[in-house]
Amino acid sequence: MTTATPEDRPFRPAARCCYDRILPRNLMRPQPLAAPMPGGRARAIAVRGSTWVNGSTLKVRFMGGNASQRAIAREEAGWWEAVANLHFEFGNAPNADIRISFDANDGAWSMIGTDARSVPLNQATMNLGFLDGGTAAHEFGHAIGLGHEHSNPAGGIQWNEPVVIAALAGPPNFWDEATVRHNVFRKYAVDQINGTAFDPDSIMLYAFPAEWTLNNVATHANEVLSQLDKAFIAGAKMYPRSSPGVERATPLVAGAARLQQSIGHPGEEDVFLLQADTEAVYEIDTRGATDVYMKLFGPDSPTALIAEDDDSGYGQNARISKALLPGRYWVQVRHYDRSNGTGRYTIGAKKR
Repeated sequence: MTTATPEDRPFRPAARCCYDRILPRNLMRPQPLAAPMPGGRARAIAVRGSTWVNGSTLKVRFMGGNASQRAIAREEAGWWEAVANLHFEFGNAPNADIRISFDANDGAWSMIGTDARSVPLNQATMNLGFLDGGTAAHEFGHAIGLGHEHSNPAGGIQWNEPVVIAALAGPPNFWDEATVRHNVFRKYAVDQINGTAFDPDSIMLYAFPAEWTLNNVATHANEVLSQLDKAFIAGAKMYPRSSPGVERATPLVAGAARLQQSIGHPGEEDVFLLQADTEAVYEIDTRGATDVYMKLFGPDSPTALIAEDDDSGYGQNARISKALLPGRYWVQVRHYDRSNGTGRYTIGAKKR
């Protein structure tokens, strides 16, 4: 019995695929070792540094679309809202956090989480060029910070590259080889994501046939949120309802004594509220052995991202120095998810 070569296998039209929109600073680094982390559980993956403040209300504005298309988008966004500590407010806000177009010639894509804040307000942050199955839910998954599940470094997918490139070159995607390599073959490095083992039922996973892989692995179409999607988005690393979030942020006073804080679980989030009483340069920093990632939102909006930092402070501490106008500012401190990095840290703010 002879084994069919890739060229002998029957051509199957590729499913419509979501196009990755990733900022240059977040472009995926090659991940040569795809072994699951010891003791890891199956779950979705979140791209670090792209989460909104827990408890946020995200304003959503449609840029086109008919009544039916808009209704589907609202319904499938609600799947995430039902389990995450986030709320979507649909309206005509000119400064909406998520702006949705329905260009049939531009496929389906979304910016990932707070990356949307880098897009000019007159441009879309998401496009729903088709609405097959759970497409809108998939794109809203990106909009709240989730990456593609097939880009999980723990997935172990062995792509048959010539077959995939040929399939995606045809309808309905018409992707060139560089686009295929960017969207399908490249994986996040382990230190770029929160998540471990591969979830074959995630709505964030492409459906592809067995002939696309060397190890004869196929995936099925996932048109609803998996149980692990729901558990992950509601867990400590994303948007748990048990976390104080925006509504009960801890006051952070410029010039006051540093606050003693503690992060007990990888991915945990602390939220602080800084009142800038005068226009000045404010410096906010953390100290201690805990590796954290910090974001600053405002003025007077917990979703308007204005600065973020990882390791600009001492050691692995975060530091943001920014000229601020009078108003309220929210500071999000997230654990960076190093296994030995949980524990105490301090945070302080001062005018410079």
